[in-house]
This record gives sequence, C-alpha cells and structure tokens, in this order.
Amino acid sequence: MSRIALILLLAILLLSPPMPNKSAPRRSGSLLVTVHPLALDSDDPGRDHVGPFRFLGGWQLTSTHPAFGGISSMQVKPDGSILALSDSGTLFGFSLDGKTGRQFVAPLPVRRLEKGLPSYSWDSEAQTYDPATGKHWVSFELIQRICRYSAGFARLDACMEWPAVKRWPETGSGEAMVRLPDGRFLLFSEYGYGKDGSNDLLLFQQDPALSKSVPPLRLSYRAPQGYRPTDVVALDDSHLLVLNRRVTLHEGFTAVIALVKLPPLRAGAVLVAQDLARFAPPLLADNFEALALSEERGRRILWMASDDNHQFFQRSLLLKFEIPASLTQ
Repeated sequence: MSRIALILLLAILLLSPPMPNKSAPRRSGSLLVTVHPLALDSDDPGRDHVGPFRFLGGWQLTSTHPAFGGISSMQVKPDGSILALSDSGTLFGFSLDGKTGRQFVAPLPVRRLEKGLPSYSWDSEAQTYDPATGKHWVSFELIQRICRYSAGFARLDACMEWPAVKRWPETGSGEAMVRLPDGRFLLFSEYGYGKDGSNDLLLFQQDPALSKSVPPLRLSYRAPQGYRPTDVVALDDSHLLVLNRRVTLHEGFTAVIALVKLPPLRAGAVLVAQDLARFAPPLLADNFEALALSEERGRRILWMASDDNHQFFQRSLLLKFEIPASLTQ
C-alpha cells in the first residue's frame, strides 16, 4: 500500500501546478553542488551500455542551497560546465569538478511589471539556444509563453503567447523544445493530443518569441507507448533524440530515449519515435526531464538529468553517455 500511495503522489505531482515551495532566489548568488558517483545498474556495477549508448558516468547532485533542484532543461558548455534551468525560473551554473566555469544560482530576468509574481508561475520546462549568437529560448508551461533571452541570459528580449499553445492544457503544455540547425523550432506538448492520440507538436518557421512571426504549423509526435516527451535535442538536420517519461504503479518513473528521423516538415507531418534505450530499475531511473549534447575529443556526448520536484524521495541525477558515430548512418 505504501508503494501505491507513493506512486499516486508522484502522478499527482506531474499533473498539478508547480508547488509554492519551488521558490527562486530574488538575487544572484554562489552555488556549491556536491556530486556522488553512481553505477548505471545497481545489480551489475560493471555494466557500461544501455541500448547503443556507452555509459561514461552517473552522479547524484546535492546542494545546501534551498533553490537547487527541479532541473527541467540544461546546456553543457565546451569547457564541460553545466547551465541548468529549473521548473521555477531558476538558473544553476555548476560543474562536476566544482571549479570549471561559474558556480552560481540566479533567477531568470523577467518583465518589470511581473517581478511580483510568485516564482512557481515561472514553470520553465524547456530551453534551446543558437550557438552562433548565444541567444536562448525558454518555454513556460503554466503561463504558456515562449521567451527569448540574450547571450548568457543577461536580458529578456521578447515573449509571445501563441493561440496554438493556449489550446493545450496548462499543466501539460510546451514541455520540450529544440532549435533545428536550419533555424526552425519544434515545440512538443506533454498532454495536448491529436485525433490519433499522438502528442501535439508545433513547427515554428520563424522566431517563436516574436509576435510578427508567422503562426506555427501543427504536427504530431508518436511517442513510445505510454510515454510522453520531456526534452529533445537535434543530432543533425534530419535526426532528433527525444527523452520520454512514464510513471506507473509497478515501476515508478521510467524513461526512454528515442531516435526520430525527421520527415518533410509540413502541416500534419507525424514524427515517429524509435526506441533506443530504456531506463527502469535496476538501472538508474527517476523523473528524467533534461537532455543536452556536447563534444569531447571528437566524441559526441549525451547528457541526461532528472527533476527531483524538490521532494525528499526523489533525486537530481546526471548521466553521461557516448553516442556511437553509427547512430544516424
């Protein structure tokens, strides 16, 4: 009964608005993150593969800072430092060695008239960026808004609330977003569905934070059965990796990384997930919500992080994998 009660609580957390205790700091400050190494498989500590991905490391992240946690998206910089965004509009800068890059915590810039809004209103679930300009785009689920920020999140540039996004449920809206190499954007809904049960997906052909941009086209995403998208990265101009989440009474949180080969992107197109790797006990498993790509010595690296919902019975996990060169060949 205790297990059933716990899983039901987890499901309620996913379907409910952000909790008021997800409080962002009102000013920037320093951050100390402690890393605890973990094995990929608790039953087989020597295991180093899941699907096609080679396991390079896993860590539980902890901090005494009250705002730390709730990681919903992230970037990994060339120097290996991590820029993570929580689901309450809070930025975290940290590194595994505690020395590389800036170690900080800071709230996202907001409009002057909205500074008084409670931090849980800023349910920032997804981010993507342009490496050429350093500009960032963030999707806010609860207020159903897409905003663009200048390099380093130094300034809020523009925001837009699209009618197509407003049609989605507030607590299952823009959950995953990616900027494609050609400059177009894809925004995945978590609980917005099409007629065939697929997840709604919007294609923005121009900047989604600008009101003068053309309205998005409606596509759909066919996720692994029972799963919903939580983050996405572009491997190249024709392949995506999509992180998908599920919670059940039997297994708790599980996740699937799927490969999507992009069809011609036009209204009505269907993106189909091809399962690559599943994360369920005894493998490391929790509420995985964040993906990021980096490169190390010519190798492509995939990072995955979990959102602990600021709850004592969940963890902030960070996993690191090598992507095989043959994956998209």
